[in-house]
Amino acid sequence: MNEQDIDIPCPICFASGNVKMIAHVDEIPYFGEHTQVTVQCHECGWRQTDFIPAEGKKPGGCSLFVNSSQRLSARVVRSSSCTVRIPELDLQVNPGGNSTGYVSNVEGVLNRFIDVINLVKRGHEAEILRAEDDTSRLELMDEMGSLNMMLSRLESLKEEEIDEPITMVLLDPHGHSMILHPDTVDRDLTDEELAELPVGPDPAVFSPDELD
Repeated sequence: MNEQDIDIPCPICFASGNVKMIAHVDEIPYFGEHTQVTVQCHECGWRQTDFIPAEGKKPGGCSLFVNSSQRLSARVVRSSSCTVRIPELDLQVNPGGNSTGYVSNVEGVLNRFIDVINLVKRGHEAEILRAEDDTSRLELMDEMGSLNMMLSRLESLKEEEIDEPITMVLLDPHGHSMILHPDTVDRDLTDEELAELPVGPDPAVFSPDELD
């Protein structure tokens, strides 16, 4: 596992000459051989990680219906180009320019949604206190009610009996993301999805030529 210089400026602090890359080939259980690529700026500390399978992949989506607590342990590889959706709650996380990949499980991905919703809730609570009129305050309180409903629904998935199941959907234009479970449904992405889905960080950051 060697650290290499890469000839790009840091996307955060724009410093040149301080961006390094580490490529580490490893066997992810049940997924096969992957290269874990980490790019880091030693000037500001910005860091980005992605996972690239050894075998070529095509754009694709996969989904798992989470209707039992046992499915929370299903392994998930989410690359930096992957959009994650929970359609029943109209929740979606898109990859941004600083998106990073991770290996987790279904419960870990749900916890990420929960953390974001709690962050939004705290912002709403502060706005309610600052609201200058009843109309704005009532609108914010209605939104708080929706956020609480989402939290309750997500937290209930950790109970032994799941009354309101959800579907976890991964859509990856680069085909690097997967859910490991026998009931995972794989499919191709449509032309419309390929045109609309964000692809995350500039793929040049993870150029295959840099990995040789």
